[in-house]
Amino acid sequence: MVDRRGFFKVGAALLGSYVPLFTDRSAWSVSNPSDRLDRIGIQLYSLRRELANDFEGTLARVAEIGYAEVEFAGYYDRTPAQVKAALARTGLGAPSAHVPIPSLRESWARTLDEARTMGHRYLIVPWIPDDERATADGMARVAELFQKAGAEAQASGLRLGFHNHDVDFLPIGGQGAKAPFDILLEKTDPGHVTFELDLYWITKAGRDPLAYFARYPGRFELVHVKDSGGPPEHRMVDVGRGTIDFRRIFARRREAGIHHVFVEHDDPPDPLGFARASYTYLRGLEF
Repeated sequence: MVDRRGFFKVGAALLGSYVPLFTDRSAWSVSNPSDRLDRIGIQLYSLRRELANDFEGTLARVAEIGYAEVEFAGYYDRTPAQVKAALARTGLGAPSAHVPIPSLRESWARTLDEARTMGHRYLIVPWIPDDERATADGMARVAELFQKAGAEAQASGLRLGFHNHDVDFLPIGGQGAKAPFDILLEKTDPGHVTFELDLYWITKAGRDPLAYFARYPGRFELVHVKDSGGPPEHRMVDVGRGTIDFRRIFARRREAGIHHVFVEHDDPPDPLGFARASYTYLRGLEF
């Protein structure tokens, strides 16, 4: 199995992909904004083997299921222009892409240029290296990097964001120490850096998403919707077949600032079956 950390170590080469001007579009129906998701996306990492075997065919099947948006984690040896053309043929939007943290340091201007070609609005860093996350000083430097890169993204009409894992909620140091995730929230400007809250990983870490919505309103413009079979294993399952109360979470969507939702499973045994079942559940969810 290819884990996300390994994917991005290999994938520092995929560096580019992102957007015209960021617009404040909600993921909720305009005609009935208070009770149902109107636009549902999927993180394509969940379908990475299918995409590697049949890129355009897999995108077409995603659209046939009913998804309106996708979030990329690599372009499978295709140029941004080729991917954009494939999306146009399926009618899918791609508001967001994951990029490895070295792209912020080594090729950020090019990454932003390619992102505009793709039509993304967000670039999301999905992982902070262990050695940088290990100390408060290291996290302060990461926050400084995010601030600078986020300001440059904003000047280009884009948004920089960070996606969490459970380790990002482990306090650094002794009693009373802060977690890396909290350090990033406190040391970055909301105008420069947003967050993609992974609802599975925050749950596995024993934290409550609603507490973060209340403490940092408007900071979570994107969410990953993945479900947990519950403790102690927290096995990932199809969305709606686990223990996470998505109705409770989405009822606070405006406080959180959510604009985009992406279904995800790190290693589903039946990826397209997972995509279909999860979409069906979310499309019928009322809150």
